[in-house]
Amino acid sequence: MKVILAKQAGFCFGVKRATQMAFEAADKGGKTYTLGPIIHSPQVVQKLEEMGVKALKDISGMDEGTIIIRSHGVASGELEEAIRKELEIVDATCPFVKKAQEHVESLSQAGYDVVVVGDADHPEVQGIVSYASGKVYVVGSGEEAAKLPKMAKIGVVAQTTQSFENLKNVVDACLTKGGEIRVFHTICDATAVRQEEAKELAGRVDCMIVIGGYNSANTKRLAEVCTELQPKTYHIEMAQQLNPIWFEGVDKVGVTAGASTPKWLIDEVLEQIEKINKHKNR
Repeated sequence: MKVILAKQAGFCFGVKRATQMAFEAADKGGKTYTLGPIIHSPQVVQKLEEMGVKALKDISGMDEGTIIIRSHGVASGELEEAIRKELEIVDATCPFVKKAQEHVESLSQAGYDVVVVGDADHPEVQGIVSYASGKVYVVGSGEEAAKLPKMAKIGVVAQTTQSFENLKNVVDACLTKGGEIRVFHTICDATAVRQEEAKELAGRVDCMIVIGGYNSANTKRLAEVCTELQPKTYHIEMAQQLNPIWFEGVDKVGVTAGASTPKWLIDEVLEQIEKINKHKNR
C-alpha cells in the first residue's frame, strides 16, 4: 500500500508563528494564558496546558500576567481591556487576519457598510466584525448575500479560510445591492493551495485521510473537498482513530492535514498507517 503525503500538509505561516510565540512565552514562566485556544488543535492546546498555559474564555478575572492573543485574533474590545489592565500582551494574531481587521475598520470609517464573507460563529469572523464602527453583515454564501438590503456603499472582506469561489459569488450578489463596491481579497493563499493540492490527491488515491481538529474550519473544508472526489475520506484528529477496515482493498492512500495540525501529529498518523499496512501484508 502506497502512502502519499500532500506537500502543503500541516502548519501554515500564521499558525506556525502563533504556536512558536505561545511556546516561547510559556518557557518564560509566570502567569501565562491564551485568550481562547491559541489554534484549533486540541492537542497543541493540551501541550500548552501541561506547560502551565491555560486558555481563558475572557480576561474579566485576570489582573496580572501575560495574555497571548490567539492566531484567529480577538474582538477589539477584548484587546482594549487587556491594554487597560496593563497586562503583558503577546499578540499572535495571524498577519492575514490582522489585515482583514484593519480593512473592516478603515471601510467603516470611510462610510461603507461592511459585508464579511464567512462563518458568523467562527472566532476569527467575530473578531473581524468587532472592528466595524458602522453597519456590518456576515454572509456565508452568495444566496445569503442576495438577501441583503440595498446599500449606497459596500465594502467586502473575507474570512481568511474562505474559498475564492465563495468570495466571488458574494461579490456578484453585492453588485446588485450597492452603487459603490470595494472588495479586499483577504483570503490566505495557504488555504487555496492546500485545497487544490488535496483535490488533486483525492482524485488519484483509493482512500483519503484528513488530519486536524474537528473545530478547525479549514480542516473541515479540506475533508469536504476530498469527499467530493473520494467518498472514502476520513477526518481524524489523532492516529488512534485510524480504523484498519478503511484500508481493505486499498492500494494508494492520500494524507493531508489542516493548517492547525502540528507535524508530530502527522508523523504519528503516518507511522500508524505503516503499522496497519505491515499487519495487512502478513
